[in-house]
Amino acid sequence: QVVLVSGHLDSWDVGQGAMDDGGGAIISWEALSLVKDLGLRPKRTLRLVLWTGEEQGGVGAKQYYQLHKENISNFDIVMESDEGTFKPSGLGFAGNAEARDIMKEIMTLLQPINITDVYDNADGTDITYWMRAGVPGASLRNDINKYFWFHHSQGDTMTVQDPNQMNLCAAVWTVVSYVIADMEEMLPR
Repeated sequence: QVVLVSGHLDSWDVGQGAMDDGGGAIISWEALSLVKDLGLRPKRTLRLVLWTGEEQGGVGAKQYYQLHKENISNFDIVMESDEGTFKPSGLGFAGNAEARDIMKEIMTLLQPINITDVYDNADGTDITYWMRAGVPGASLRNDINKYFWFHHSQGDTMTVQDPNQMNLCAAVWTVVSYVIADMEEMLPR
């Protein structure tokens, strides 16, 4: 069984793609690194996918889905960060009411850093195939007020990234992915 965390690496048309979506890729990598560094061994596999081809119509995600859809019942949740890695406020979530209640309970663990909101609807080109097929999905929600200042511009460089905000994003990603991966049962569908 798999809990998938992800970001993509293909938005360098004029800048470096550090925010869109290198930050999402890095916090996904960091989530798995933190779990390993803490010596945690969840019941399910935590899988990192660094998508490519998202900007070209999601071709990487489509190919991955085609290769793995026969095992769709083993995918617990798919998570994608693709709106920058600014100060997080919570998660967008797609799933049934019972799964949403579980997600709300998980997010209470992040009360000490004041990141507890669960918003309606997850989005992300790279996880859409899975969510359409009924797999619960989550997307990082954060302060996107400055997102379009840098989106697909020459300004999308490493200087946009704030290490403290990225750490908060990684904390959300780590807690949510680990807790789901370590629950007794998969999220209900």
